[in-house]
Amino acid sequence: MSAFEGQVAVITGGAGGIGRALGEALEAQGAQVLLADLAGQGVFACDVTRPQDCAALADEAWRRFGRVDLLINNAGIGGASGRLAQVPLDQARRVFEVNFWGVWNGCAAFAPRMAEQEHPSAIYNVASENALFCAMPRSAAYIASKHAVLGLTENLREDMPPHVHVGTIIPGWVATGINPEAIRNQAMPAARFAEIVLPQVAARQRFVVSHAHNVERMNERVGSLEAAYATYAPRYPGDEEYDVRHFIQRMREGRER
Repeated sequence: MSAFEGQVAVITGGAGGIGRALGEALEAQGAQVLLADLAGQGVFACDVTRPQDCAALADEAWRRFGRVDLLINNAGIGGASGRLAQVPLDQARRVFEVNFWGVWNGCAAFAPRMAEQEHPSAIYNVASENALFCAMPRSAAYIASKHAVLGLTENLREDMPPHVHVGTIIPGWVATGINPEAIRNQAMPAARFAEIVLPQVAARQRFVVSHAHNVERMNERVGSLEAAYATYAPRYPGDEEYDVRHFIQRMREGRER
């Protein structure tokens, strides 16, 4: 039996692309799926940039099913391309409104209710390979928004009780409406992407990945960071003295004495 049999999943950005493919794959495995998007056949109308719309989506999910087992904050847009100083600010802010604040609003609407449920559940936010490195040149707003989604998700993990897992889905190049139509068929089909990632979601992986070559570009960044630390901030005994986590732990231990 599928891990998703009888479960309830809510997916934003569900009218097409990754959201639609994940929804169809989940339904094929026995899940009940509520898709949300601005418009489209079979979706609940929701503008993720509006907190009230995300709250209405949560209301609809619990009204219809009485529970939510899986939330996938997937809605996202491209755009605002060009050299940073030449990109109109309203375009850059629009990218953040959807890609970052849309995820924020979805988490804010669903996380408290999922925490109140007694059964295990999961929240997955869709970032991008562009959260790990710069895959797309002259796309500062998009890349920054996806880095922000990764940071938001990592922080949310610590807010939630143990029975609510929080993770990040990190797609590479997938055939979606974000891509120009002329080259879209060169990207990974969305259905194949769904096949790769859903077993990882079922296994409650912290990072859900898909495109093997991404490791090369991610390691270039990590390698540069490690080299910088090795050269200019090498490890030494007691180097945790200015580490924030160690400081917080010491303060906590002091209060508990």
